Amino acid sequence: MARSSRMNLWPHCFPCFDDGDRSGSRFSTVCNFPDDLLPSLGATGHQPPKLRKYLVSPYDPRYKVWETFLIILVVYSAWICPLEFAFLRYLPSAPFVVDDVVNGFFAVDIMLTFFVPFVDKKSYLLVNDPKKIAVRYLSSWFVFDVCSTVPFHSISLLFNEHGHDLGFKFLNVLRLWRLRRVSSMFARLEKDIRFNYAVIRCTKLISVTLFAIHCAGCINYLIADRYPDPRRTWIGAVMPNFREDGLWIRYVTAMYWSITTLTTTGYGDLHAENAREMLFGICYMLFNLWLTAYLIGNMTNLVVHSTSRTRDFRDVVQAASEFAARNQLPQQIEEQMLNHICLRYKTDGLKQQETLDVLPKAMRFSISHYLFFRVVQGAYLFKGVSSRFIQQLVTEMQAEYFAPKEDIILQNDSPSDLYFLVSGAVVYGRAAEGELLGEIGVLCNKPQSFTFRTTKLSQILRISRSKLLGIIQENREDGDIIRSNLQQVNV
Repeated sequence: MARSSRMNLWPHCFPCFDDGDRSGSRFSTVCNFPDDLLPSLGATGHQPPKLRKYLVSPYDPRYKVWETFLIILVVYSAWICPLEFAFLRYLPSAPFVVDDVVNGFFAVDIMLTFFVPFVDKKSYLLVNDPKKIAVRYLSSWFVFDVCSTVPFHSISLLFNEHGHDLGFKFLNVLRLWRLRRVSSMFARLEKDIRFNYAVIRCTKLISVTLFAIHCAGCINYLIADRYPDPRRTWIGAVMPNFREDGLWIRYVTAMYWSITTLTTTGYGDLHAENAREMLFGICYMLFNLWLTAYLIGNMTNLVVHSTSRTRDFRDVVQAASEFAARNQLPQQIEEQMLNHICLRYKTDGLKQQETLDVLPKAMRFSISHYLFFRVVQGAYLFKGVSSRFIQQLVTEMQAEYFAPKEDIILQNDSPSDLYFLVSGAVVYGRAAEGELLGEIGVLCNKPQSFTFRTTKLSQILRISRSKLLGIIQENREDGDIIRSNLQQVNV
């Protein structure tokens, strides 16, 4: 009979298993180096790059604070820009004083960008040559950043007393170019394990939806405000003197229309009254088709990702139960199958073996030495052997979990692996914690004398017979000690 399958996993984490998110505070100091630079091949040391005078490191905490401050200003610009574009026909000076101050901060950032090194995408090295920095910025985002910072309202006052020319308002909308900073921020946060990915993703989707609602409501109001006959507009039909109403009433009405259109609710109280509004309504509803598909696709992906393991687990359990019933297996075997599947579901979520497989050999050796050295050293078979032998042994061992009432070794089974019981309990061929299982069969090449079966959740170390004999062959003196220990116990 084939031995039952097992999960190759490392100890000390199984009791902490949780289906929930594991990106909490305990991981806040792990992998928190998304901006670290890679040293070039052949470099004798990994020292931080020396910047030239007057340059600002992009990884300086103060520069990070500056970028965060600009993100806040971008959010303000994204809200106020469509609002000014649509609702404030004869623009008061107060909002634009704030706008000019905000534009001043972004103008400072434009000048500062000429002194911030960048990471070359091909070599992944920090480029701190001022000429290369300037050429790169001038050939990329410089023109767009300048156009989004120019105070077009102040310029419009030179040509019009009220500054309500529609052409300058369109130029003022160029400030929305700054939203690229928000997109970059979300891209960074999605890769940062200190934050829950699902929360960041949902926040991004909600932000996109709210911005679309805000812009559509403002544009639709602008169309009504600029139409020659106010009564033949979507808002004028229910509020004939809407221009005399307060800004809050008009804004809420516009947002109400936008949300009911986006959600395809369509109560019928607000609807297009002229060709301009109909054309915009058609464009907005076509855009809503794309936005709805984008939102549903992303939310479905998040839900499926979070529930896929549970669904797969239920399918495997159902298949195992049907297999046992179809083949009329004894209840004991069916129970072993289901216990094994449940244990695998819990331990697979830890991804411990996958984590260890991507680590270099020296790091895996350090982890194995820390976890297993003292445990293995206490076994009777290895008493008196050298530390070097134990170190080689624990490096080749794999940790496994066995569910209760699961067979580890079957009687008369051909020897292939040596087992070490770290925790748990075994009956039939009795073994306590810290004892070996199947050592006589492995070392003497004899069939197993007993069946070993767990009575509770057990953690076991396993090493193959070939690897064990190979290590003994390399350490002949330790091999003599092992044979002596084996003879003393089994005399």
